[in-house]
Amino acid sequence: MRATNKRIHFRSVKSSIESLEDNKIKVNIEVPEDQIEVAIDSAFQKISMEVKLPGFRQGKAPRKVLEAKFGKEYARTEALNDIVGDVYIQAVNEHELDVIAQPDIEILEGQDSGPVTFEAVVEVRPILDIQGYTDLVIEVSDPSVTQEEIDESVNRLLEQAAERSEVDRPAATGDFITMDLAGSINGEPEESLTAEGFVFEIGSSFIVEQINSSLEGAGVGQKIKFGGAHPSEEDTELEFQAEIISIQEKVLPELTDELVSELTEFETVDLLIEDTETRMTDMKKNQMPGQISTKLAEALSQLVTQDVPEALIEEQTQQQVQDMAMRMAQQGMQFEQFLEATNQSIEDLIANMREPAEQAVKTDLALRGIAAAEKIEVLQDDIDNEIENIAKQYALQAAIQAQEIDFESEMTPEEIDEHLAPNVEKEKKALEESLRDRGQIRYLKADLLKQKALKLVEELVKIEDENGNELNKDEILGENTENDSDLRQNSNNPENTNPKEEDPSESDD
Repeated sequence: MRATNKRIHFRSVKSSIESLEDNKIKVNIEVPEDQIEVAIDSAFQKISMEVKLPGFRQGKAPRKVLEAKFGKEYARTEALNDIVGDVYIQAVNEHELDVIAQPDIEILEGQDSGPVTFEAVVEVRPILDIQGYTDLVIEVSDPSVTQEEIDESVNRLLEQAAERSEVDRPAATGDFITMDLAGSINGEPEESLTAEGFVFEIGSSFIVEQINSSLEGAGVGQKIKFGGAHPSEEDTELEFQAEIISIQEKVLPELTDELVSELTEFETVDLLIEDTETRMTDMKKNQMPGQISTKLAEALSQLVTQDVPEALIEEQTQQQVQDMAMRMAQQGMQFEQFLEATNQSIEDLIANMREPAEQAVKTDLALRGIAAAEKIEVLQDDIDNEIENIAKQYALQAAIQAQEIDFESEMTPEEIDEHLAPNVEKEKKALEESLRDRGQIRYLKADLLKQKALKLVEELVKIEDENGNELNKDEILGENTENDSDLRQNSNNPENTNPKEEDPSESDD
């Protein structure tokens, strides 16, 4: 069960908001004196746990003794540091502000005594006026399978049984070259780059790509030189000398029923080709929803013609970097190893991610703008259903980890639901409480709002192939629309608090 991490709710706190320029909001907050006194008491309790005073056990020194030693002013400062951030978040949640950056907080009154008045200026996510979403047309690759694609697939099968035959002609792409190879690094011979009878297929990859252009057109007995920069090590030059020993071409066997029967599970060429066409068609159909999702995201982002807040781009970029690092960790690879292997710094990676991050931000803003224009609403039933779905996922993950569910035992969906039901209810209550305590319902609501806007756009958009032929969306997407679209993935995890609201006390007072 997920922890709730409740926040303290401060009574009688007054707050108001004022719109400023550049998507900024001023939050005016007044905290009554009695709430400040409660916070001061808590500050003294914290101080008593951190210091040792003669004659008192740690944490047992009375407030009067602590006040005499440290002064009430010191405790008040500590109390304000604690309370300001919490009441700011409370006000943000009450006014449902979608903040995207750390606030600038300034205490106006009450630094030394009495009620405390402060203001927080914070940037919020803009709601943009989006035009053109009712007339979107996206182009995708032709979903039909061509004869050329079938032939290429069959030829790859034939290559498994291909033979090599020596030829007396200049080498060409696809030929196998046998050669004696000697390599050096920065002019110094390198044993690891030296080999006799080294076989290389022209057109395949090598340490330096210049090898293909150098070998093409070469003849038996010819000596050639080629080289280039090391692909992963800076200021490192590789040089090679090669003497051509022999040239062999690939000879594909004839496509016969006998060969097909030998290499595959099919008995005839016709059955092989039929299966090849079916598999390739199914593959293209399975790829189509993802392709449409990508194209639609791009099209939606292009509807945003305004400059978008830099804070959103930076946040999205950082999220993408974190997601990448997490995926690598799951695969047993350190993030630093990836950077080293790709010969780039973290700054290079962030710079490369900026463009896709900006597109993601624009797509998000486009969907929010469409939702506003269409007056789309999220009902309480929508929220309840989503919370239940998330709770089911949590309960299922827990059951799998505890080995309570074995999919190999062929449990029916009904049996799984029955088994999970008690834990689903517990997870649901804990999750709902946690979301409400931390003001996260509004993020869940925003995600559902975007999903509804996306569904509307999917119903309106026209899909064409490269030749301008309109495709049937129902045939392409079917029932996969709800699950396969990348755009439907939540941009905010309900389990996580908005990082821009987490610790506003770090801002300059």
